[in-house]
Amino acid sequence: MDLLTPEAGTVFWMLLAAGIVFFVLIKWGFPVIIDMVDKRNEFIEKSLGAAKAANEKLAGIQQECDNILKDTRAEQARIIKEATDRRDRIVADAEQQARESASKIVADARTQIQMERDEALRGIRREVAEISVQVAEKLIIGNLSEKQNQSDMIDRMIDEVESIRKK
Repeated sequence: MDLLTPEAGTVFWMLLAAGIVFFVLIKWGFPVIIDMVDKRNEFIEKSLGAAKAANEKLAGIQQECDNILKDTRAEQARIIKEATDRRDRIVADAEQQARESASKIVADARTQIQMERDEALRGIRREVAEISVQVAEKLIIGNLSEKQNQSDMIDRMIDEVESIRKK
């Protein structure tokens, strides 16, 4: 018996055992393995489809997010423009009110100055009239100290009154 050469019976039984194992594997083993591999392929394909759908949905959400961001920026720009316009109107109104107030103050000041000027002129005229009366009084007293001058003056005044009445 040689170690490297097998005997014919051993080879026969080995072939028979291998055939039986192969037959059992083909009959019951491989169909279960193939079924499990097919189920695994289906699961992987479903998972890939779900991943693809999730990616598409994510892309849609990203697009929607971009649109919302774009709308938000447009709304922000509109609000800023409205605020700027409102601020400009408020400033313009305040400036107009300030001008009107200043004009009124100036007009009131001019009126006050005119009234004070007129009052000052009246006061000066009163003082001039009083001074004139005092000067005339002193002149008349000085001129009327003599009897003849008094009589002449009375005659002259009577003549003036009569001439005024005739007119």
